[in-house]
Amino acid sequence: MKTKTLTPFSHGAPHHCFGCGETNHSGLRLKFFVDQQKQVVCNTRLAPRFAGPPGHAHGGIIATLLDEAMSKSNRVHDVVAMTRQMEVEYLRPVPLGVPIMLIGRRTSHDGHKNYCEAEIVNQKGAVLARSKALFIAVDRRILKLLR
Repeated sequence: MKTKTLTPFSHGAPHHCFGCGETNHSGLRLKFFVDQQKQVVCNTRLAPRFAGPPGHAHGGIIATLLDEAMSKSNRVHDVVAMTRQMEVEYLRPVPLGVPIMLIGRRTSHDGHKNYCEAEIVNQKGAVLARSKALFIAVDRRILKLLR
């Protein structure tokens, strides 16, 4: 995994978010950064509690990681959006306890529709899982109603 110039990304997410919430002690507590191409990047290691097959991440956790990266990629463009449809390709097992990188990007948008992609890569740069999704932009006021 090559390191690029990364800027910390403050996205204003609720603190109890399973993916990125700082106060959710059961969650992933992901910290995202933005690179020069406006991609979001997160370096992380998965704890043993996220196991599926022995020594590897549960498929639902893999999908959650990818969804989080794509969601944040919308926020880089100042868009609050929710996942409408998501496709995941599980290419290789995602190991627990070793460094992995999430990379997410918004590929296009059309009105309220935002199309995103994400991948999980290992230290050698091999893609372990990838996804594509459609996100629908929502009025920011809806977030207050959901709290």
